[in-house]
Amino acid sequence: MLNLPKVEGQYQIAPRSANDLVINQAALEPLAKLKAAGFVLIATTNQPGISRGHITRREIDLMHAMLLKVFPLNDILMCPHDDSDRCPCRKPKPGLFREAAFKYHLLLDHSFVLSDKWQDAKAAQNAGCTSILVKSPWNGTGHHDFIAQDCESAAARILHLQHANNFTCAG
Repeated sequence: MLNLPKVEGQYQIAPRSANDLVINQAALEPLAKLKAAGFVLIATTNQPGISRGHITRREIDLMHAMLLKVFPLNDILMCPHDDSDRCPCRKPKPGLFREAAFKYHLLLDHSFVLSDKWQDAKAAQNAGCTSILVKSPWNGTGHHDFIAQDCESAAARILHLQHANNFTCAG
């Protein structure tokens, strides 16, 4: 959601270098509104390319630094493992959300997960968060709490839910 992926067939291809990173301009204003409303904004990301040898940790760190400069994020938490590693932080497992909750003193049942991928919605469910998926070919057919047309309407939904339910934190 923070960057625009390259698409090959039915798959999103993650950028392999900082030069390949294309910022999703449509996410800037909605995230700024959430930040202004007092939300803690944490990006969580699976980066199996590190363990597969497709990208270095240094290159991922460069891309994360670029994202932290552009977006009003508090942090970016990453799982560098492949599915075969059976890591508890690899989404759809909830480990990254639990790490965020511990580090930032968040209540997961008062947190939102905004994404366009089914893995994030499933991880949200596994962690007890509310999931909002932005419509995309990667939504899947599994669990999600809400589907939004775009980032702007997703942020509006979060702000509405925060007001209606007195939520105070975001995942």
